[in-house]
Amino acid sequence: MNNADHHPAPLPGCSRNTCSVGQLTAGSEIWGPYAPAVARWEEVLGRKAPSATGDRGRLSTPFVEWMMGLSLGFVIAVPGLSRKAQLKALGNGVLPAQASAALQLLLMSAGRN
Repeated sequence: MNNADHHPAPLPGCSRNTCSVGQLTAGSEIWGPYAPAVARWEEVLGRKAPSATGDRGRLSTPFVEWMMGLSLGFVIAVPGLSRKAQLKALGNGVLPAQASAALQLLLMSAGRN
């Protein structure tokens, strides 16, 4: 398997590293070289990327939740969690898509489907 097998195909009108702003969702020009990846993930999740930073210029917990592919509010809607606690929970969390892939590979290697 070569390295190209690990990368999703770019969106129509985009290369792997660039995309014309007209091809992306509104506001995606802020993502710079990451715009194609953000656009692909928006398409996979079916929702737009939240801002990566909050009003104080710090990492946004909704963005981390979105990047991990978690449902909206999975962590940030838990009552009583501070921003620090939300980031800790997200940082210690498992990415559902990768966990699922790992379990499928383990089951296949054990001879189960």
